[in-house]
Amino acid sequence: MKLNGKLAFITGGGRGIGKEIARIFASEGANVVVVARSENQVAQVAEEIKNEFDVNTLGVICDVANVESVKNAFAKVKEHFGAMPDILVNNAGIAESAPFHKTSDELWQRIIDINLTGTFYCTREVLPSMLEKKWGRVINIASIAGKAGAPYIAAYVASKHGVVGMTRSLAVEVAAKGITVNAICPGYVETDMAQYAIDNIVSKTKVSEEDAKRYLESQSPQQRMVTVEEVAALALLLASEEGRGINAQAINIDGGGVQH
Repeated sequence: MKLNGKLAFITGGGRGIGKEIARIFASEGANVVVVARSENQVAQVAEEIKNEFDVNTLGVICDVANVESVKNAFAKVKEHFGAMPDILVNNAGIAESAPFHKTSDELWQRIIDINLTGTFYCTREVLPSMLEKKWGRVINIASIAGKAGAPYIAAYVASKHGVVGMTRSLAVEVAAKGITVNAICPGYVETDMAQYAIDNIVSKTKVSEEDAKRYLESQSPQQRMVTVEEVAALALLLASEEGRGINAQAINIDGGGVQH
């Protein structure tokens, strides 16, 4: 059991990538905190994982963009488990599009607050206990948009570039203290977020849903979208002792579309 006895805190854990990471961590013996804004989602996923893998779980409602909500979430974890997490997965995020000159203040701030500032809030909250234990894993789910630009998603690209930059900076700061900090940079993943992109393309261009999906798939040299299982498998490696030598990396998982 690669994560036996470890405690993992996974934001955006109610569905998609976060849910699959919670499942694979639990299957390797980790106790899991499922974190999201939807009460029904976190409760359901936490219960499913507890029953399937016989680990201790907790569902916590949290808005990562709100610093008090983040503090309260970690306080609940400490009360329930008597400890702070060993592994933090910053997966919560949103994606919205608009031409640059039509990007409103509200859209810009909403994306930065959730994708970048939320990652900062959660990491800052858990880091002191990792430093004290001299062991920790921080895994940030970024995007290939953290490596390269694309039209109509300037706010999203800026937020994910910020996540990658923060990852690299913190990683070298704590490298000699038993903690690793890495980012995973997926291309399009078969999740609700990809479906939102498909629906958006259909709405704005009037192409069929099948053609819109084919367009997203064409962004990868493999002509397909990534699966949540692939992202979760990489997260497991980064969380495990086998991945302890991987640090300060932003690892692409996009079929080779972005090569840096």
